Amino acid sequence: MAKNSKTYVCNACGTVHARWGGKCEGCGAWNTIIEDIAAAPIPKGMDTRKKGRKLDFVSLADQRENPPPRHITGLREFDRVTGGGLVPGSAVLIGGDPGIGKSTLLLQVVCALAKRNVRTVYVSGEEAIDQIRLRARRLGLENTPVELASASNVRDILSSIQDNPPSLLIIDSIQTMFVDSIDSAPGTVTQVRASAQEIIRVAKSGEMAVIFVGHVTKDGQIAGPRVLEHMVDTVLYFEGDRSHHFRILRAVKNRFGATDEIGVFEMAREGLVEVENPSALFLSQRSQDVAGSAVLAALEGTRPVLVEVQALVAPSTLGSPRRAVIGWDPNRLAMIVAVLETRCGLQLSGCDIFLNIAGGIRIAEPAADMAVAAALISALKGDALPPECVFFGEIGLAGEIRPVAQPDLRCKEAAKLGFKQAVLPVNRNKKEEGREKILNLQHVAHVQDLADLFTGRRIKAATG
Repeated sequence: MAKNSKTYVCNACGTVHARWGGKCEGCGAWNTIIEDIAAAPIPKGMDTRKKGRKLDFVSLADQRENPPPRHITGLREFDRVTGGGLVPGSAVLIGGDPGIGKSTLLLQVVCALAKRNVRTVYVSGEEAIDQIRLRARRLGLENTPVELASASNVRDILSSIQDNPPSLLIIDSIQTMFVDSIDSAPGTVTQVRASAQEIIRVAKSGEMAVIFVGHVTKDGQIAGPRVLEHMVDTVLYFEGDRSHHFRILRAVKNRFGATDEIGVFEMAREGLVEVENPSALFLSQRSQDVAGSAVLAALEGTRPVLVEVQALVAPSTLGSPRRAVIGWDPNRLAMIVAVLETRCGLQLSGCDIFLNIAGGIRIAEPAADMAVAAALISALKGDALPPECVFFGEIGLAGEIRPVAQPDLRCKEAAKLGFKQAVLPVNRNKKEEGREKILNLQHVAHVQDLADLFTGRRIKAATG
């Protein structure tokens, strides 16, 4: 009989190596490569053909009169990110930095469902039962009918719920789970993959939704094998800055809803509180008459969000000027600076540039290019932008400003918060009568047109 072959897998990123080494070639981490036993290939001449069971194929249309509905928690921000509630039989993976509030959020979710007569089970491999009870008492949820357990053995967990499966199972966290038939420590690539596969198999066979809590690496990625994110139906990231009092729940993968959808929560004494109007929260501390401040009308998933883009440009005494960015892509900032220098003749190469998306939120869409360019020009010229003006648009390498998606939705959100003017790209393919009624529009086709708005005067403020 052929022997099993040994391979070596990085415990941080899942990269497979032929031999052990101190440093992983995939992610660059040190002392993360462990031994993994893989089955040997089938020898030639060995007949392993064996008949499998026949599958029962069904039609695409659902023949059931009443398909199982989604589990709606009542937490509108959580339901928005998941696409309208948890789908029975689905698997959700949520990751985030330690102490950001993942366990608090999930405890509020299971308690909200339990109050709606949905049977929920919370299994923790990191905390004792008394620790979970203390958190529930602090949140005022100690009398909620949630079933708790502290366990790490996957076989014990599945055996306990086999006869009476719950509607929702919480696993906190998947890195602490282990399958006793595998000879490796919990948290290794093999154990994480096998544990998640066993639990997802049971969830898919019935109508039980399962939520895994995942640890993250120092780079903010979910730890463990990358295949884990492919196995689940939804991947959520719970992010936020510890110096700010609100948190962002972001969907990066969702088979049952929109991706890049966000939910905003505020960390309060009674737990995580939903924020119904995030734009007003992000702009609450904005200084209106300061150079280098521009308001961006961003779009996160299906939700328009208004955030403040702050820029500071100062002469540098260093040989290599500093470029510090918070909440945006540093490579994108380097591109915008190069375009402004090449296409507009602005002198930014000898200046230190600091860029910040106020409030701790991270923006990834290209529509932020226009607001960043406006903030940089304003900081360089020393002229403040009118407080009732918003910016959005994508900038190309030739200096052209390209249209972005959903301009009407962005303008409506700006008008709802009292803004009167929008600087946006020229869009010749769509009618704009509706936008003209709610905002005074100022179209720009090139970054030079944007820079000309600062030549000896401010952008003309909207009247009326």
